[in-house]
Amino acid sequence: MVRTRSGDRYKPSALRSYQQVLNACVLPQLGNRKLTAISSHVLQDLIDQLVRQGAAPSTVRNTLLPLRAIYRRALTRDEVALNPTLKLTLPAVRGRRDRIARPEEAADLINALPLSERGLWATALYAGLRLGELQALDWTHIDLSNNLIHVERAWDRQAGYIEPKSRSGRRRVPISATLRTHLINHRLQQDAEVTGLVFPNRRGDRPFNPSTIALHARAAWSKANLTPITLHECRHSYAAYMIAAGINSKALSTYMGHSTITITLDRYGHLLPGNEAEAAGLLEHWLRVTARSS
Repeated sequence: MVRTRSGDRYKPSALRSYQQVLNACVLPQLGNRKLTAISSHVLQDLIDQLVRQGAAPSTVRNTLLPLRAIYRRALTRDEVALNPTLKLTLPAVRGRRDRIARPEEAADLINALPLSERGLWATALYAGLRLGELQALDWTHIDLSNNLIHVERAWDRQAGYIEPKSRSGRRRVPISATLRTHLINHRLQQDAEVTGLVFPNRRGDRPFNPSTIALHARAAWSKANLTPITLHECRHSYAAYMIAAGINSKALSTYMGHSTITITLDRYGHLLPGNEAEAAGLLEHWLRVTARSS
């Protein structure tokens, strides 16, 4: 079985995405070639062709992802001697800046929602769970006695309940006092003896539908004249709050469920303290404290 570079199984959604890319872009061009007959020059020609056709830089890069997985597997089985997916010239991805809600804005966004939907958005903003993790969250995973959320599984729209994104995805996330209040209120909204999913659909038999939730939220925020936010942007906001609160990078990486701290630093390093003025101020403070104590 082909696994990720960290040794984890691919998520069903990733496999579906890879299959779509292979069918749409790769197999029509290269499907009649053996793996050993595909060189870096051939792949570079494919990339250049996609660019000329106006494909977005992210689309071009995503086209290579299943090929990289295939060649990584082929190399371990000695089926090929070289990996042609390396050292290719790819278009730069100019991503837009992530939306991060200010703390006071986050409170307004939550309070503008119907009572039954506040707990979901509060958990996204103050615990940073991924969409599938929010959908799969069960009341048995929430420990209000110790103020912890145990992330044990995720939800895939086709495969159902699945393992978290990686081994690091199975984790414990601290519950702040603000989030605890929202979770308690949400539980009371459902039932005093509630069990099962924390955020089910209206019938209560499956996880919530993201499209329905987003539609309801946008309507409420439009009425309150607030700028909408997505569940994924809530995760970015959570990371920003934790950094601003002084949580160290290793702890943040654990709470976010990243497989390595490098992912955390690459994704959120620009939010960490450390620009020139801050660095100079921190150094000066340390020098003065040290001088006084010597």
